[in-house]
Amino acid sequence: MLAKKPLTDRAIAGVKAAPPGKRRLLWDAIVPGLALRVTDRGKRSFVLVTRYPGSRNPTPRTVGVVGAISLAEARDTAREWLGQIRKGVDPQAHKLERQGQTFTAIATGYFTRKAKDLRSKGKMEAALVRLVYPTLGHRPIDSITRSDMVRLLDTEGDNGPTMANEVLSIVSRVFDWHATRTDSFRSPIVKGMKRAGGQARSRVLTDEELRAVWNATGEYAHPYGPLVRFILLTASRRNEVQYATRSEIVGGEWTIPAARYKTQIDHIVPLSQAALAIVEGAKEAGWLFTTNGKHAIGSLSRHKAEIDKAAAVERWWRYWHPQRTIKSG
Repeated sequence: MLAKKPLTDRAIAGVKAAPPGKRRLLWDAIVPGLALRVTDRGKRSFVLVTRYPGSRNPTPRTVGVVGAISLAEARDTAREWLGQIRKGVDPQAHKLERQGQTFTAIATGYFTRKAKDLRSKGKMEAALVRLVYPTLGHRPIDSITRSDMVRLLDTEGDNGPTMANEVLSIVSRVFDWHATRTDSFRSPIVKGMKRAGGQARSRVLTDEELRAVWNATGEYAHPYGPLVRFILLTASRRNEVQYATRSEIVGGEWTIPAARYKTQIDHIVPLSQAALAIVEGAKEAGWLFTTNGKHAIGSLSRHKAEIDKAAAVERWWRYWHPQRTIKSG
């Protein structure tokens, strides 16, 4: 509705209560959609009536209560909201983001405070950025419902249950952490939302398979073959070996730095003669396994596939855990 004249402080002060059970709107001619809303009890507030992002019809939202903000402040806020709406931004979500109440803001707090030391932090953040933030990131966390989560998991589940379950696990951590810090928030995730069939397979290489892998790496190009053998000889994880340097090996012992070891504590590995022979055979003085002397070894997936083929071992395994325990990829 178009107003014929601007609101004034005098008109606002003299407005009477609306009839019982009714509300009265007095429109402003300066800012489109801005109005003074008066209840049947005489309570007065500034509202902006417009079509907000995601809404089909114009709806009123409170800009501020008369007395708490002035008419000039209400106009400034209404203009700011209209500018955000023209850009497709919901002013409420924008306000909550500044207050740290959107899902993105809460998740950022989780990774900063709770999960800052987790080795999987980077992977989890990347998954949220790619799979969750585009649809739920801007939403106030209190507004995310169980059906919202079901739709998200159904979408990811179309690509297989593993990714859906990974998303569920990460989002659940954020919700649970937020619930411990607020009085009223309840996670929309409940038991039974996990997708079936998403469990990673695990198995142990047989002695025959282990010998086949060992033999296949004997003549394989340096440094890929020696790297695999060093993993097997030291019962170490791939990333621990991949970024090993000569300076970490002193007097027949290899010290894995805390930053690369799962317990975040320096770990000493006694080296066998076979492992020391691999060290002695390394061509560079810095990185133990490198192709150019400037960077640690890379492109492991392609070479692992060739080793698997030479060893005639199925590819659904990866070098991961000590004592031949192999977790499928």
